[in-house]
Amino acid sequence: MIRGFRWIGLIIATMVGAGYASGREIWEFFGHESSLAILVFTILFIISCHVVLTISYELKTKHYMPLLKLFLGEKAAKIYDWCILLYLFTTLFVMISGSGAAVSMFNLPFYAGVLLMVLGLLVIIPRGMDGILSINRILLPVMIITLFSVLLFFVYQKHVPFIYQIGEQSNWVASIPFTSLNVLPLVAVLGAIGKEIESKKEIFVASIGSGLILGVISYLYNISLIHVADQLYFYEIPLFAILYGYPIELFLIMAGLLIFAIYTTALTSLFGLIARIEDMVKYSKGKLGLIIIGIALPFTFVGFSTLVSYLYPLYGVINLYVLAMILLYPIIKRAEAFKI
Repeated sequence: MIRGFRWIGLIIATMVGAGYASGREIWEFFGHESSLAILVFTILFIISCHVVLTISYELKTKHYMPLLKLFLGEKAAKIYDWCILLYLFTTLFVMISGSGAAVSMFNLPFYAGVLLMVLGLLVIIPRGMDGILSINRILLPVMIITLFSVLLFFVYQKHVPFIYQIGEQSNWVASIPFTSLNVLPLVAVLGAIGKEIESKKEIFVASIGSGLILGVISYLYNISLIHVADQLYFYEIPLFAILYGYPIELFLIMAGLLIFAIYTTALTSLFGLIARIEDMVKYSKGKLGLIIIGIALPFTFVGFSTLVSYLYPLYGVINLYVLAMILLYPIIKRAEAFKI
């Protein structure tokens, strides 16, 4: 049971990166008339996590390729293998770019945030998954509780209607590309821990726990962003529009936690890349990490909001097939078992 909370940390660390924690990703997909969309996302996410973790556990996987072959078949798996590598790589440089954008809010140069992120990644690479999990155990609960508290306080103080536009739900379809965007990194990262899962209780706890946490935070975040929608044009990081007018101490704390969220997602993306590429190239983790970061660095200067605005919706559409096959897998398996 306790180990299930360990995987909740890993799942949330994979999800709550620069795009999500900053609010940019939520605003790109949701916004007005999206309460139903967030509910549907929560349900789809829980099911997807359960299926991916169950198969990883049964196959005792150490990277994502066996999962892809099972869900998609041999030929399609090869195509999506490259899609995952590309997604993880772009996520990595989006995270590094997000670090630069976060520190620039303190009138520090963009490259200072980039350098800080690169050094942090290089320190943890040799420790692998243990390094990521040890960081998550310490800081992730603080980040989630603080973000939840800030959003709840904002909703209360600004008298934001908790039930927003309940009769208008035209954006419900956004839940599908939003889930598909986030299911691909889940396959990549959770496929690397199959051999470490010890029981199905862990899977149950991790799936439901992570889905509910993300669903509640997504809803609070969305109704808060709707309230400051007219100000979002002036902020590359929407979270800072919510924090405008609050004490500088809170601003500093949230900025620090945002950088941590960026860091953990960069780590999980880099870990997923290394776990897969290790099978292709016989280099050490440290050397592979250094090469990957070196290739990613030039792309970080495109701009954080630009990267999220264009890349994330594109990947949401590309990954629709993967999401469909993950959701259909239990049905297909049961049909085969009963020879329907």
